[in-house]
Amino acid sequence: MTGRPDLRQLLRGIDVFAGELPAFDPMTTPGDPVELFTEWLLDAVRAGVREPHAVSLATVDAVGDPTARVLILKDVTDWGFQFASDAGGAKGQDLGARPYAALTFYWAPLARQVRVRGPVECEPPEICAADFLARGIEARAESLLGRQSQPLTSLAERDAAVEESLARLEEEPDLVSPSWTVYTVRPESVEFWQGDSRRRHTRLVYRSSADGWAKHMLWP
Repeated sequence: MTGRPDLRQLLRGIDVFAGELPAFDPMTTPGDPVELFTEWLLDAVRAGVREPHAVSLATVDAVGDPTARVLILKDVTDWGFQFASDAGGAKGQDLGARPYAALTFYWAPLARQVRVRGPVECEPPEICAADFLARGIEARAESLLGRQSQPLTSLAERDAAVEESLARLEEEPDLVSPSWTVYTVRPESVEFWQGDSRRRHTRLVYRSSADGWAKHMLWP
C-alpha cells in the first residue's frame, strides 16, 4: 500500500517547534520529578494551553495488546499521578489484568512533553466516592449507567438513558457509582522532554531507586 502523495507533502510541510520556546537547563532541576512536573504544568496553564491537564493513558490487556486514550489528570501527589474511570470499562479491565500504565503529557505551544511509567493502584472507596460526587451532574449521570465501551445502537438510546439517569440523580443526589475508581500511577520513571527548533531537544529522566530519585540526561 502506498501513501497519498498530497497528504504526505502536507504533513511534511507543517511547521513544528515554531516561535519562542522556553529554556530548559537540566542542571538546575529539583531532585523530585513531581516538583518539576508541577512547575511545567503551571507554565502550561500560564501560557494558555488548552486543557493542560489532558493526558494520554496507555495500558495493555490480558493478552498484552496495547490501547491508548486521552483523559483528565485528577491530581498529582507525592506518591503519584491520579486519574479516574469506571472499573468495568476497558481501562479498568486492562488495569485489573495488568496494573501498569504509561502517561504522556504534551503541551504543543511550549514544545514540552512528560512521560510517566509505573505500577497502578486503586485508591480507597471513600476517595473514589468523593471524586465521583465532585463531578458535574451530567458526568455522574453518564457514569451511573455503567455502560462504558459497550456497543450502542443509536444516539437516541444514549440520550434517553442519560435523561433517565439525570432524573434519578435529581431524586437521589448522593448516589455514587460502585465501580467508579480513582487510580494512582506510582512512577518508576518520569521523563521531561523540551523541544528545540534546531532539533537539539533536551531530555531528562528521573528513575526511582531504593535511595530515592536518580536523574540523568538522554540523547534526543
